[in-house]
Amino acid sequence: MDSPACILELLGLLVYVGAWLCALGSTILPQWLTKSTSLLPTESYGLGLWETCVVQDIGGMECRSYDSLLGLSSDLKLARISMCTALAVGLLGIVVAVPGLHLINSCKDYKGHRTKRTLTIIGGVLGMMSGVLCLVPVSYVAHLAVMHFFDEKVPEVVPRWEFGDALFCGWAAGFLLVVAGLIMVTSTWCSQAEHHPAPQRRCRAKRDRDLRKRSEYV
Repeated sequence: MDSPACILELLGLLVYVGAWLCALGSTILPQWLTKSTSLLPTESYGLGLWETCVVQDIGGMECRSYDSLLGLSSDLKLARISMCTALAVGLLGIVVAVPGLHLINSCKDYKGHRTKRTLTIIGGVLGMMSGVLCLVPVSYVAHLAVMHFFDEKVPEVVPRWEFGDALFCGWAAGFLLVVAGLIMVTSTWCSQAEHHPAPQRRCRAKRDRDLRKRSEYV
């Protein structure tokens, strides 16, 4: 296995793991949306998938989990399901992609190489699927926040929700998951190109042996 393909595999896996951890942080963080009021300038509010928090300027933060799953809004339910699915698909992709690395000493024969290539492709595709599943809820929640922010029916004195740190973390995670999947799939193309000349060399060597045998016979 040539070094460029190995480097691509390792780079893709490292980006994959980092993006998955970023998606996990985005799911856990309670700052999907933030809001501050002029009446209480020392306090700000954070809205997450699992809890809401009140943050004070002096450094204190108090969070409270949602009382009921049925009482959640449809956008939060969708975000929960999508993010949890994205994490599950991404973790499955990592588990599948690791045995496909050519640095792992297993399945070194020709059929084993095809198996490793298949595992790497499946892991890369699962990574891209995980990235899309991560981008959908983040973008949807951001879209709703923008729509509510510029809603003319709401008086200007009413505070509005704005983008929180978890949204930006989710965007970065989704983008990096897609990039990691593309890198891993690209690494299989490189490895396939490297293994094509081998049968040609074997055929050329066989032809040379046949020619030598014929010359010796003559």
